[in-house]
Amino acid sequence: MLLSSRLVQMIENHAEELTSGVIADLRTNPKTPCMHRLSAQELHDQSYQVYRNLSRWLMELSDEAIKAFHFKLAKLRFEEGIPLSEIVFSHVLKKYHLRDYIRTSGMVDSAVELLQEQELHHLIGSFFDKAIYYTVKGYEEAERALPVGVATRERL
Repeated sequence: MLLSSRLVQMIENHAEELTSGVIADLRTNPKTPCMHRLSAQELHDQSYQVYRNLSRWLMELSDEAIKAFHFKLAKLRFEEGIPLSEIVFSHVLKKYHLRDYIRTSGMVDSAVELLQEQELHHLIGSFFDKAIYYTVKGYEEAERALPVGVATRERL
């Protein structure tokens, strides 16, 4: 695999910075009003895990690991009354913050590193596509688990 471990390592080393940017965005973005009520720590823990473990997510390419993490997250957010649209948008924000960091960090110094950056963007896109898919599946599973006769989930 052409993916540069140096690029991924730099991202993991800046996981806290990336997480802070995502939290600020999630807590103020008009597309995530229900997430505004979640604690900064709760938002931190979930976002930080994604950035800090990026190499594991990308290198293992294990759907099971991605599925397990995002099913659990989706069920938690469902129980908290967070709409699915906001959860999906939170993934989009994480991806945007990550891609913006890669673009502006000055990590690319050569044509080879540019190719590695392009591959990294592809892998990141694939990861977030899977994350969104498994989040939706987990959310749907949580909805199906509601008692019979409960048509909608009362939002908190």
